[in-house]
Amino acid sequence: MEAIKEAVSSLMGRKPTGAKIRYAVVAGGNISQKAFMPGVGQTNNSIMTALVTDDDEKATKLAAMYNLKSYKYAQFEQLLNDDVCDALYIATPNWMHRQFAVPALEKGYHVLLEKPMEVSVEDCEAINEAQKKSGAKLMIAYRLHCEPGTLNIIDRVRKGDFGDARIFSSVFSQPLDENNHRAKYGFEGGPIPDMGPYCINAARNLFGTEPIEITAVGFKTRPELKMEHDTITVVMRFPDDKVAQFTCSYAPSMCESYTLVGTKGEITVKPAYLFGPGVKIGYTATIDGKEESKTFPEVDHFAGETEYLSDCILNNTYPEPNGEEGLMDVRIIVAIKKALQTRQPVKLEGTHRITKRAGLDQVKEKKQSSPPKDFIGRDAQEPAKN
Repeated sequence: MEAIKEAVSSLMGRKPTGAKIRYAVVAGGNISQKAFMPGVGQTNNSIMTALVTDDDEKATKLAAMYNLKSYKYAQFEQLLNDDVCDALYIATPNWMHRQFAVPALEKGYHVLLEKPMEVSVEDCEAINEAQKKSGAKLMIAYRLHCEPGTLNIIDRVRKGDFGDARIFSSVFSQPLDENNHRAKYGFEGGPIPDMGPYCINAARNLFGTEPIEITAVGFKTRPELKMEHDTITVVMRFPDDKVAQFTCSYAPSMCESYTLVGTKGEITVKPAYLFGPGVKIGYTATIDGKEESKTFPEVDHFAGETEYLSDCILNNTYPEPNGEEGLMDVRIIVAIKKALQTRQPVKLEGTHRITKRAGLDQVKEKKQSSPPKDFIGRDAQEPAKN
């Protein structure tokens, strides 16, 4: 019997050492400094204990600011052997996610992994296999899956308030400085991996199903940017002739919103994807000719997602935005890349999400943190993410 208990325990990942989950931050870039690290302080069940960075200034100043033990990237294995954390927040460039997530998960460390999950289906599958080996909790950082406005809207669509959801349309754009790191990595640093997951994930969760065909067209409107396409429009065809269209761009001014049209009405959400001080998710809607609007409270998205994962670790439950959810989005991003290259529609094999989708039971309303005024170190080695 003891042997059986030992085997079951080993599939739960590392057991928490206290009432608060200890996080190591892997990469001290923009998203870590301005969002995740301040957000942890707004939680009731999470603390930071370590930082992984090759930037000496961050290793000194940022670590001192939060009283963290600092490691170089080459010392990652040492961090895993030192027992200084229970979980890791990984915010490296997308193509480095597997490099850090797999060894951490295999050793039973729980992982909060920034989106998109990786750059290929194979890399995502490798990360998921590592998770299965240890049973550690793997959560992809879909912060909106804990945000009250987003979850309320998804719930209303599911209940049929707008009738049968048929059409999704979205724009997510932001001007990009030509010296920004995003302009240096081609498609992988472009608008689809950067902003596309928000549009893709919203459409998938609102429709409650997976797309079966992807079409994409790209445009180069800014010659100074070192990428083939700075503006990309995508059409996703879903079962039952539901359709989602979205455009992501680094060319025009900041714009982010989506509209869902059903057989009984429509809803436009704006802001829809952003985070930070002053951001309040809100909507205007028309149902059977009657107009309504609502603005949801300002909350700290990063505090919410961190507290949610820590709850899962402490209570030994598995987070909803898991590796399966991350893989679903990446397969679409890969298909978009192929559609751009071939200039042909790309069919996706029929698949359905096996585990549960986002629901109201995940809502976390944490007070918005105050991001630091100054950025420490250089951001070139550790690209920021939205």
